[in-house]
Amino acid sequence: MKCVTTVEQPAGVGPLLREWRQRRRLSQLDLAQRAGISARHVSFVETGRAQPSRRMLLQLADHLEIPQRNRNTLLVAAGYAPVFQESGFDAARMTAVRAMVDRLFSAHEPFPALALDADENIVTMNGGARLLARELPDHLREPPVNLMRLTLHPEGLSKLMVNSAHFRQHMLGRLHRQVIHSGRPSLRRLYEEVSRYPGMDAEPELTDEVVTLLQVRALGTELRLFSTVTTFGASTDITVAELSLETFHPADEHTADVFREAARQLA
Repeated sequence: MKCVTTVEQPAGVGPLLREWRQRRRLSQLDLAQRAGISARHVSFVETGRAQPSRRMLLQLADHLEIPQRNRNTLLVAAGYAPVFQESGFDAARMTAVRAMVDRLFSAHEPFPALALDADENIVTMNGGARLLARELPDHLREPPVNLMRLTLHPEGLSKLMVNSAHFRQHMLGRLHRQVIHSGRPSLRRLYEEVSRYPGMDAEPELTDEVVTLLQVRALGTELRLFSTVTTFGASTDITVAELSLETFHPADEHTADVFREAARQLA
């Protein structure tokens, strides 16, 4: 598979820059001070009275934490070539990344681990994750499998949850933060879809947990898990920059023993 340079259809560079600045809730002065330029110059760029250099655009994008995909759009809108390529996860240039993910996921067995793209679609998973996925209906496991749908759909993990209201609100809040930070229309559509699922407006019970647990009735018992998310640093490829690895860890010895025994029986 060939790698491509991904660019969305751009608007003018000024309106795009203003949109990202406002999304980050920064004034022109705030952005100027962070970037080490004058607020007047930021204003001139946003209104089209000044043409920003390529270097300045990338500098402003850094301070606005603009995703690589959108940085390409910003550059093209200003008349510059995009700088970030996008490779399919199965592309030859991604061999080292795939091998690293495989090593991490193998080391995490028998507990669940998932690789997710920017839209929360599952790119790959390990055996522990497949153990849980087997508990869910086929129509939710048809590619592309989306973690939010898998978790929040009334026939998905939500149906198996002991703390469903609490965990659903946790996941919905996580998705909302991603929508705000990324500006992705696809994520906004996903948020609007899953927020309309039955029961999403239920009030969660108060809890003294230091982390939000996923508590589900699966594999013949009650399981308690918490997750951590890992992302890649210093990537110049959009696919890698948008990839996140979510690993689930047992919150008690009972859960750990159940996964170990289930994996042993499948070996």
